[in-house]
Amino acid sequence: MIMNNIETLIEGHNDFQSVKFKKNKERFKHLVEEGQNPKALFIGCSDSRVMPELITSSKPGDLFIARNIGNFVAPYNPDVDYHATASAIEYAVSVLEVTDIIVCGHSECGAISALFKKIEPTDENLHTIKWLELGESAKRAALLSMKGQPQEEIVRYTEKISVVFQLENLLTYPAIKRRVEEGSLFLHGWHYDLKHGKIEYYDEEQYEFKDLSEK
Repeated sequence: MIMNNIETLIEGHNDFQSVKFKKNKERFKHLVEEGQNPKALFIGCSDSRVMPELITSSKPGDLFIARNIGNFVAPYNPDVDYHATASAIEYAVSVLEVTDIIVCGHSECGAISALFKKIEPTDENLHTIKWLELGESAKRAALLSMKGQPQEEIVRYTEKISVVFQLENLLTYPAIKRRVEEGSLFLHGWHYDLKHGKIEYYDEEQYEFKDLSEK
């Protein structure tokens, strides 16, 4: 089974080289010669069903992408430990100087659903358990706001409100706070519906999510 899966990926790569790469050969050449100049940093979930380039119709070089479990952003922590998402944020903001950061959550998110389950910590999930703590604030806010509502609706709401909390965490990064205040960097909160292929954005003035296609 594993070999069959790998063979499928190899066939896909062969198709990419023979068709898609040749079709976009000049663009790839330009990206090599000129370097990358992405339009935005896209912070999304590692969920295999969410494909940033596909849902935004982006081309190679358009997006600088950081993905993790739950599309979480840990608050700024000025230590010298390993911080994968933080390093991607710093590079995008201070080196590539992107003008936009998108935090994109999605429906049926396993990380958000896990917040409502009792998971016993083991040596095989300790990093995941710790990482999920970044969703606890959103969970508490959802439970307070939607007390008595069906569990499924509370989970869906948590997916969205979590995006707002991650945007707030982004502002704890000195470079982001400075550039946002200068007006050279803009933050966006999105929620992608897997079933309908629709994206909603967070309207910070109205405190609600709205259809992105109507923006």
